[in-house]
Amino acid sequence: MEKTSKVYVAGHRGLVGSAIVRRLKALGYENIITRTRSQLDLTDQKAVADFFLKEKPEYVFMAAAKVGGIYANNTYPAEFIYKNLAMQTNVIHLSYLYNVKRLLFLGSSCIYPKMAPQPLKEEYLMTGPLEPTNSAYAVAKIAGIEMCNAYNRQYGTRFIPVMPTNLYGPGDNFDLETSHVLPALIRKFHLAKLASKEDWEGIIRDIQVFGPVPSLISGTRPIHQFPKNVTLWGTGSPRREFLHVDDLADACCYLMNHYEGTDLINIGTGTDLTIRDLAMTVQQIVGFDGKIIFDQDKPDGTPRKLLDVTKINDLGWRASIDLKKGIRQVYDWYCQYDPH
Repeated sequence: MEKTSKVYVAGHRGLVGSAIVRRLKALGYENIITRTRSQLDLTDQKAVADFFLKEKPEYVFMAAAKVGGIYANNTYPAEFIYKNLAMQTNVIHLSYLYNVKRLLFLGSSCIYPKMAPQPLKEEYLMTGPLEPTNSAYAVAKIAGIEMCNAYNRQYGTRFIPVMPTNLYGPGDNFDLETSHVLPALIRKFHLAKLASKEDWEGIIRDIQVFGPVPSLISGTRPIHQFPKNVTLWGTGSPRREFLHVDDLADACCYLMNHYEGTDLINIGTGTDLTIRDLAMTVQQIVGFDGKIIFDQDKPDGTPRKLLDVTKINDLGWRASIDLKKGIRQVYDWYCQYDPH
């Protein structure tokens, strides 16, 4: 990519898209194209076609997606499959029609087979059953990867599908009904710390900034009875890998400039830890002294999810942000965030 190339970042307000924009600007790219959801509905094929006709981007980062944790995926499967299929189909197809030089499509490591060997190699995709709780989302993302591969084979496009591991970073989704595990842990421990100090004003302020807490909204618990412990889903035994979103953005820009191939490529750290150990790490960083309860009646999800990052490491890229340092940075952002 030349510094003056027209670069479209789809989903620039999201966790991933905003990090890619930050990284592009830091690298000196001057012509970054963005649209908010109200300005461009990516599920609307005509609107996307009109956008590509007008802007004619040379490079595209497809970071727009409907994402969420176990609860959201399990509760809203129709929304996850429809919206993701519609958005990615429109962007990929129009990128072909308007001769985009390179497109980078972001998949997700949760779409690998549930019981695939560990660590997960790129060739394990579609070799076994999916995790049932997020199968609708997984099918949509697999379709996006296959669409990139099909267009590359038939039309000679240079679309790169990438598979990032679990992400976290500033600007994450902290809604307790739809968030992923790490931002949910940060918020749960923070709220429990406030409750243990009987800082009810702090809890009210947190709800105003980051959204409702289900038990308070339903009226099952007055605020002065907010729990002073933290309850987590499952046994705490599943192992997960976590990548700071700024590392992902760096990897995406690196691949656009240094990866000549079009085969699927994993992006991760190559290390993992149990959810229990992660919870204890977040507990320490937040400064919560109370009890952690694991609700073993709730599902664990996939037992382990660790990416084999040999391929991207061999290309010369490695993650650089330490997990504890990254979580501390995100928690500092969380405490200081003011939407106004």
